[in-house]
Amino acid sequence: TMSHAWGYSAENGPEKWVTKLPHRRWVPASPPSTIVPADASYDAGLKPLCLKYDAKDCIDILNNGHSFQVTFTDDTDRVYRLKQFHFHWGESPAGCFVNNRVTGAFCPSVSQLHLVHWNTKYPSFGEAASKSDGLAVVGLPSSFIHASRPPTTTPPCSLFSCRFPSQGTQTTFPGFDPTTLLPGCLDYWTYDGSLTTPPLLESVTWIVCKETISVSPAQMASFRALQFSGAGEAACCMVDNYRPPQPLKGRAVKASFQ
Repeated sequence: TMSHAWGYSAENGPEKWVTKLPHRRWVPASPPSTIVPADASYDAGLKPLCLKYDAKDCIDILNNGHSFQVTFTDDTDRVYRLKQFHFHWGESPAGCFVNNRVTGAFCPSVSQLHLVHWNTKYPSFGEAASKSDGLAVVGLPSSFIHASRPPTTTPPCSLFSCRFPSQGTQTTFPGFDPTTLLPGCLDYWTYDGSLTTPPLLESVTWIVCKETISVSPAQMASFRALQFSGAGEAACCMVDNYRPPQPLKGRAVKASFQ
């Protein structure tokens, strides 16, 4: 199946993606990238991040063989519409996820949430995904909840019920409000990049929030209980489903804050 054409194993993982994408001989600054705050320039022209969602637009939640994804309708009237959100995560706290790790700002992420939006100047998500200004992805790094530091935002428990363990399984998921995932502070870094998964299209304005959200060890265990494998296949736990950080290749990182 298409979902097995690429993945995160030694045989079909990120190091192999370029060989499976012959038109992408050189893949430039495709996030995740390491952001160094001292190297980011404050841009007074950047507007505050305004994220508004409606729970009635939520459709379903599924295991697509690479992550789990929550999908939304395309009939909202905003300039950038939320198409879906998904998580990436590491195998364990010791080998935790470092997607968009911010040097000196916080510890390496346990996971990261990606909220994928498309520009409605184009007629569809598919067409927008191929345009340089077609997509805007908000990245929300997470860290473990620490007793000494109460979380500002914790993903709702309904996301961790594991009703879709194997690849291709899904269920309806009405009434979920993505606003509940957002941190209290929406200061951000931004830069131009690409999708973090094949076909690695360079169509993404990346918006990486400074403040982390928090997940519990039990919630992360729920993530790791999901399966890359489909029904009838040998079980393969869904872990390390992320692309390692890539160099920025000279691309400018701008900050919305000083």
